[in-house]
Amino acid sequence: MLPDIFTKAVTEQVIDRIDQLTPETPAQWGKMNVSQMLAHCCVTYEMCFEDKHPKPNFLVRLLLKAFVKNKVVNEQPYPHDSGTAPAFVIKDEKNFDAEKKRLIAYIRKAQELGTAHFDGAESRSFGVLTATEWNNMFYKHLNHHLSQFGV
Repeated sequence: MLPDIFTKAVTEQVIDRIDQLTPETPAQWGKMNVSQMLAHCCVTYEMCFEDKHPKPNFLVRLLLKAFVKNKVVNEQPYPHDSGTAPAFVIKDEKNFDAEKKRLIAYIRKAQELGTAHFDGAESRSFGVLTATEWNNMFYKHLNHHLSQFGV
């Protein structure tokens, strides 16, 4: 069972890890720099809280549910250098402080909304998810990328 990102204690542990990053923190694998990684991690929350990314069409959602959903919401860690959806690809330079602040605000917002808010909530890509699936998606993604940068 993955740690519960909806608890204040786990949220603060994740934020403490983010606070250990600097603009110069090197990646241990992958192509993104630390600022791009922070922006990349924000995309998951943008899809929850903002109308910034279009909802995939019916066919794409069907394919995502059939072939991607389980890999995203299960408890198994992501392999290094695993692929990512186009909306998550960050190639331009990002402002470290702005992206760090934005990510922390999103993480805190999700924690404050809590398990009850997310249980049965619809994901843009995967349809209705349980609170456990939301937790696994949020925590696993953050943990993967914070580990990528050694924190």
